[in-house]
Amino acid sequence: MEQLTVLVTSEGRWVLPGSDDFLAALGDPNPDYDAVGFAVRNLGFIKYQILDRLVTEIELHPRNVALPALLAIEHQLEEPPTKLFRIKHLDTEWRSEIFASPEHTVARLRELCVQPPGPPRSDRFVAELKDHDALSRQAAPPLRLMAQKWRTSFGSFDSSVISFAMERNLLPRIMIAGVGPRASDDPVFRFIGGGLTAMGDSYHFEGIGNRVCNVPDRDYGEWVAEFYKAVATSGQPRYDIVTATIRDPAGPEEPRPIRYERLLLPWKTGSDEVLVTLASKRLSPSPEPEPEFAKLVGGARSARKLVKSS
Repeated sequence: MEQLTVLVTSEGRWVLPGSDDFLAALGDPNPDYDAVGFAVRNLGFIKYQILDRLVTEIELHPRNVALPALLAIEHQLEEPPTKLFRIKHLDTEWRSEIFASPEHTVARLRELCVQPPGPPRSDRFVAELKDHDALSRQAAPPLRLMAQKWRTSFGSFDSSVISFAMERNLLPRIMIAGVGPRASDDPVFRFIGGGLTAMGDSYHFEGIGNRVCNVPDRDYGEWVAEFYKAVATSGQPRYDIVTATIRDPAGPEEPRPIRYERLLLPWKTGSDEVLVTLASKRLSPSPEPEPEFAKLVGGARSARKLVKSS
């Protein structure tokens, strides 16, 4: 048996490195980086290798592995091609463990891939988690573009991020929150695009420097803040379809329903603070009006201040 290398996507599909199917799942047709390593570290892919007819090696980042990928590997190990199995997994650094049976290997994989509790559930707010394959193929252009920028920047925030968003007219639908390194640190607004008006038409000015949990609808703010903290802590993106009923501070007392898709991306900075960007697109039945020119100008000014302070 010759050496064999294949990958399992987060949806549990087998693909060959460099193949069209792999590049489609990656969401980047022309990667100029270690695409296989990136997919394993960031997108929940599992790398499966048979080495020298002796060892089956399974490489993964357990925190990102979804159940379909794990089940695909377990099914493959029902008829093991070798007698030794090595699990190479990423924690704070790469670790390696050897097992002499597929049963022990599967048990250890399940132990590693147990996911911690996610952000809280709410009757008024629902976040439907989507996978990265759907992001690359189906998501709105603002979300796809920001995801590509995050990948090519290796998750490091600098002035080019704002320039990229401005050149593509993405700023009106972008929000940036800063999250400190301590578990008690609440996310703080660093930038709010002028097209994000759910909290009021002027909140993209008034909210800068405030904690996310202190938006006019406090229940919504506390719910959203947990997602920002979770993304900052994990260092991994999150793509959702959100349905929420939000109280408009200038409108009627009854909360109004909105629906939008969002992408949360964590960015490393020169300090201990992690910047989490939100890119979103409204999916509500009635189309949202385009932001006024003044809002766009105000958003650009806020963005330039952010770049100078970062």
